[in-house]
Amino acid sequence: MTMTTASLNERAHTGGVNEDDTDPAARPKRRTFSAGYKAEILAEYDSWPKGSEERGAILRREGLYSSHISEWRKQAEAGARQGLAAKSKKRRTAAEIEVEKLRRQNERLAAELRKTQTALEITGKVHALLEQLSESADTEPRSKP
Repeated sequence: MTMTTASLNERAHTGGVNEDDTDPAARPKRRTFSAGYKAEILAEYDSWPKGSEERGAILRREGLYSSHISEWRKQAEAGARQGLAAKSKKRRTAAEIEVEKLRRQNERLAAELRKTQTALEITGKVHALLEQLSESADTEPRSKP
């Protein structure tokens, strides 16, 4: 946080930090480059021979690094104009996230229900089998010694 002398004096008098005390320029911002700009700079950069001072002058003039050039070159080789376009992630809305969460929960509960139904079927069959065994044990005559 960058503070000016005036803001420090104000802070000393008020005892707190205001929203105005922070310098918005102190926050770094990621730069983005259009596909056309990338292609134009690559063409200009590649027009000069390797090791020439003009290549460095282009980078200084545009405020770029050699890593920009190498990355843009890789993108260009990967897909011409398509590779030069900015990569953007499609952000899901809150509703889409909620739907996906509920879909996963539904699948989990459906699997749990199938297990429970199978367990109940097995328990019912075991109960029926035990009843049959119990009835057959009661009806069989016992042999006398």
